[in-house]
Amino acid sequence: MVIKLTISYDGTNYAGWQVQDNGLTVQEVIETALNKLTGEVIRITGSGRTDAGVHALGQVASFTTDAKIPANAYAKALNGLLPKDIKIVSSCEAQDGFNARFSAKRKTYGYRLYVSDVELPVKDRFAVRVDAINEALIKQAFSVLRGKHDFKVFSATGSSVVDTVRTIYSMSLKKVDGFYEVRVTGNGFLYKMVRFIMGALTAVSDGKLRVEDLLTVLASGKRPNVIKAMPAKGLTLLSVEYKK
Repeated sequence: MVIKLTISYDGTNYAGWQVQDNGLTVQEVIETALNKLTGEVIRITGSGRTDAGVHALGQVASFTTDAKIPANAYAKALNGLLPKDIKIVSSCEAQDGFNARFSAKRKTYGYRLYVSDVELPVKDRFAVRVDAINEALIKQAFSVLRGKHDFKVFSATGSSVVDTVRTIYSMSLKKVDGFYEVRVTGNGFLYKMVRFIMGALTAVSDGKLRVEDLLTVLASGKRPNVIKAMPAKGLTLLSVEYKK
């Protein structure tokens, strides 16, 4: 049976999603809980590899099991074994052949900023402080970044991905509960792509980069020094969509 999990986690204390040797990861914690629950050695597949410190409201993972546990019972059973900063939102049976990574069609990330002269501890765990935000300029920049582009310039080294062309379907900026949240929906994202996009948007907002300069950056594949990857803590994987 193939099981689909929707997962929420606070990534602050983890070395990212994917199992690795240099730190505790979200995947490892869930797999350990699954082993205790089923008695099986289970390797789960996530929709994507969120970096160290990145959060999720709607990460999706899948795995195959021979256990006789009802699919919709995994959420409650696993939550009794998982720490407070990782929880299963829902569990269900998926069709044969479903793969949380390769079956995904769209992903939506949210990046949160807040304006303040000093860091505010209550906000700073899940958002990044900035001195000011120029909403008009950021929204103008959306028009350049939307669509199908080679986003290699907005990715970090260390990825083995060959095809760096991705499509951004939508971008938005909203102010909610004292936070500014940029939402980006695309068919996939490169390593640190959203964080570099946010670096570009904040550079535009600060007047360090013109909106029209983004066209040159995309075309040339050369990233100016003013575009830096924003901190992981502001980024949350909000949802993953699959073909119905």
